[in-house]
Amino acid sequence: QVQLVESGGGSVQAGGSLRLSCTVSGLTFTPYRLAWFRQAPGKEREGVATITGPSSTMYTDSVKGRFTISRDNGKNTLYLQMNYLGLEDTAVYYCAAAYGWDLSLRIGSYNYWGQGTQVTVSS
Repeated sequence: QVQLVESGGGSVQAGGSLRLSCTVSGLTFTPYRLAWFRQAPGKEREGVATITGPSSTMYTDSVKGRFTISRDNGKNTLYLQMNYLGLEDTAVYYCAAAYGWDLSLRIGSYNYWGQGTQVTVSS
């Protein structure tokens, strides 16, 4: 059974940092592309960042230069380092996985999802 478990969410002031983690079990980690998505209240879920097995990455424009996605294939863990957080970053953050190495931030490209972790940024 495939499981993705996020951790590291919480409350932070604007300008602060958080590091999210996603531990993956039940699949052979390296052949899978991984991604972070987020969903703010009243908004659709959107792709934030994605990373392939060999660690090619892609980001949505609003987080470029502030967020860094990484993975530890030995620990089956995905990370998202978030710096210079703004109010607009408040959302539930989800990790996702899919077999293959093509970069994608489309929701339909992923078939395994975690339960999500809340990130709240306050002024």
